[in-house]
Amino acid sequence: MQSSTNAVTSVLAQISELAAILYDLDGTIAHTDPVHFQAWAEALQPFDIAIDEPFYKQRITGKLNPAIVADLLPQLTVAEGVALAEQKEARFRELATQLPAMTGLQDVIAWASAHQLKQAVVTNAPRANVQFMLEILKLDQTFDRVILSEELGAGKPDPAPYQFALEAFGLNASAAIAFEDSPSGVRSAVAAQIPTVGIASSQTPTELYAVGASLVVPDFAAPSLWEVLNAAPIQKLL
Repeated sequence: MQSSTNAVTSVLAQISELAAILYDLDGTIAHTDPVHFQAWAEALQPFDIAIDEPFYKQRITGKLNPAIVADLLPQLTVAEGVALAEQKEARFRELATQLPAMTGLQDVIAWASAHQLKQAVVTNAPRANVQFMLEILKLDQTFDRVILSEELGAGKPDPAPYQFALEAFGLNASAAIAFEDSPSGVRSAVAAQIPTVGIASSQTPTELYAVGASLVVPDFAAPSLWEVLNAAPIQKLL
């Protein structure tokens, strides 16, 4: 694992003029993994599938629901798989009503707004969860765009969601920073050639550096992240 100083330098070297901040949702904007874990554990119990943290990290986190169901329950029809996933997400929303935002998130959002940067959510989460989470976090009026992988037809680790975000803002990859917590999310942003900061809420820093994150921090309050933000060249407004 590289030193914090080298990691900060690595991120800054990839930025031309910063114009956008792109945020994953689950595990990045909020630490949702414990809630998703409980909801999946309950949903899979009738099928005699017991999950633990390593199982969850390897087989579930960061993936689209159709891929999760196809992997874990290949015997289900498509309709049965959709119904199970909807049941699980409804249970997640029941459990997540008191979900707090990730530490320091509001400060980064305020900093980006003060510098007139574009901000977007780029997520594999289903629309109902996205709307629910942004509302309870009081962020539903915050972002310029919300990019949903399920509506693009390609989810992370495919780079398509991040490429779509860049195209929507008319930006090159070097004009953005992506925040991600999962290996699949980091792979997606890195494949889109966006400088990527890992949020180590569900994975270890070693795991996130291994899949391409340039800097890994515990949350948005990390001093090394603010070194990057305060030193990054900002795109001049026309």
